[in-house]
Amino acid sequence: DTSGMSDLSDDIYYGDASALASLIRGKSISPVEVVEAHLARIEEVNPGLNALVTMADGALDAARGAEGAIMAGESRGSLHGVPFTIKDCIDTAGIRTTRGSLLFKDRAPDQDATVVTRLKEAGGILLGKTNMPEFALWWETGNRVFGRTENPWLNGRTPGGSSGGEAAAIAAGLSPLGIGSDVGGSIRQPANYCGIVGLKPTHGRIPLTGHWPEALLRFMHVGPMARSVDDVALALTILSGPDGVDPAAPPVPAPQLADLDGPAGAMRVGWCADGPFAPVEAGIHETVARAATGLEELGCRVEQVSLRSMEDLDPQDISATIYAAEGGHYLEPIIAGRHDDLADSMRRRLDQPGPSQSEYLDARARCDRLRVEFTRFFVDHDVLLCPTGPVTARPHDSYELVIAGEKVPGRNALRCTIPFDLTGSPAISIPFGWSQEGLPIGVQFVGRHFDEPTLLRAARALEGLTDAGRRRPPV
Repeated sequence: DTSGMSDLSDDIYYGDASALASLIRGKSISPVEVVEAHLARIEEVNPGLNALVTMADGALDAARGAEGAIMAGESRGSLHGVPFTIKDCIDTAGIRTTRGSLLFKDRAPDQDATVVTRLKEAGGILLGKTNMPEFALWWETGNRVFGRTENPWLNGRTPGGSSGGEAAAIAAGLSPLGIGSDVGGSIRQPANYCGIVGLKPTHGRIPLTGHWPEALLRFMHVGPMARSVDDVALALTILSGPDGVDPAAPPVPAPQLADLDGPAGAMRVGWCADGPFAPVEAGIHETVARAATGLEELGCRVEQVSLRSMEDLDPQDISATIYAAEGGHYLEPIIAGRHDDLADSMRRRLDQPGPSQSEYLDARARCDRLRVEFTRFFVDHDVLLCPTGPVTARPHDSYELVIAGEKVPGRNALRCTIPFDLTGSPAISIPFGWSQEGLPIGVQFVGRHFDEPTLLRAARALEGLTDAGRRRPPV
């Protein structure tokens, strides 16, 4: 089955992970060919992108082993022989994991993170680590160890953060599948900017064991990034479930691919492209409205919603207050005496005065109310459709954004994603449109807790209405 291969390119390195796995199982293609194609692509494209920062030794040896197993009639799992990449704040045994910081530039962990173990146990082959900002706590991708990552669609534009290296690598054909993490939009915003699919599962659905920093854990998520909804769905089935170490991962059965089958027709969709997300670029607003119309034509029950309570609670302020208090407290002993080694963005952030106890407790209370409001929303709706971000990929280091003539802080780039880290809701970004500059525009679906199958069915239905995920960047 080659249906997951690109319509516009027959290159192996643009094959979807699930399609490559199928071709390998059928002995139509060898794991060695697949890994060699990706290594050649990395050698050709990565010097200009700077998406991969550390290569894993032994990928070709692992591919030869995978090929031998296939020829002997053995299957190691649903990703047998398929390469993958991992964000540089997720532990990989014996492979440098710098967390984007000079403080950890020589660090090589002893153990794989749970997500890495699970991908390997499914037969996946690790290619390397992808770039990120220091401590994964910024919405750009660059650091003092490796420099910054470019957006494959347009040089001089950010791929987003903090999983920007991962998004750029997947968009440019350096990897078919990767793992990012998300505490404010760090999977979905880079997916939006780079024209790929990024899934932030329900909080706790995938264990955080081996991910760093070990702060803000009730808002932190790890999740898959790929070029198709089917690929993130396949990865979700592999990565889900408790590991006995992460106390936030409940014993909820992992979703199965069969759960994703079925029409999206009866779905109740609420959509909002402004309200708490405003200001939003006109082209993005139009793309979300077009997605709503497309779902209606598929038979979904679609209604526009205001999300007024969310606007009143101000998730941007909630997150800024809680993250500053808890993040600063956690990092203080780690960075003591090492301020000069920090990135400028991290120094600026840590030099800001922290909130008072009263401000912090008020933000915690509003966060709890936000969770209640969204639980109520999903009594009457199956999914929320909204923008992934208010802008397309912006120039590097944009500390101020101008949207529809209004000047707003750079952090507003996370305005559409942060609320759903605070609520812990599953959320996915899929490419659905293009700006006048030829940059990808993603739309976001949000679902009820532990109902990823409904979320993925909606995303798959919308994906079928566009070729946006099949276009390739000019690299």
